[in-house]
Amino acid sequence: MWVLMIEALVAFFLLVFIVWWTMYQGKGKGAGKQPAPPAQKQVGTEEEQTEKLK
Repeated sequence: MWVLMIEALVAFFLLVFIVWWTMYQGKGKGAGKQPAPPAQKQVGTEEEQTEKLK
């Protein structure tokens, strides 16, 4: 019975290690960060904006 418990623990730690390894593999500093898109300037009032869309 204890052999099955050891086997289950080894399999669990192996799974955790594989997930940890693949999550952080190949990412440099700031690789997941994307720059914010540039802000758009609003010209005119809201009514003029809706008129342009029509």
